[in-house]
Amino acid sequence: MPIITIQLAKGRTVEQKQQFVEAVTREAAKQLQVKEEWVTVVFNEYERENWASSGQLHSIKFGEGFGKKGADET
Repeated sequence: MPIITIQLAKGRTVEQKQQFVEAVTREAAKQLQVKEEWVTVVFNEYERENWASSGQLHSIKFGEGFGKKGADET
């Protein structure tokens, strides 16, 4: 029973997360040769003030609202 944990900044829509878990579940089941029903996906979402890279908090580095509309902003 694969359990896949996804860590990301808050701001994705339910629709985005639904499409993501469908794709991840399908591919995990295929690659691991298990039933899709056996695949579990867990999201851990974080405020951008609690996430940093290159020595800078994402809330400062990217500004308020960055990423909330999806991949078009990246």
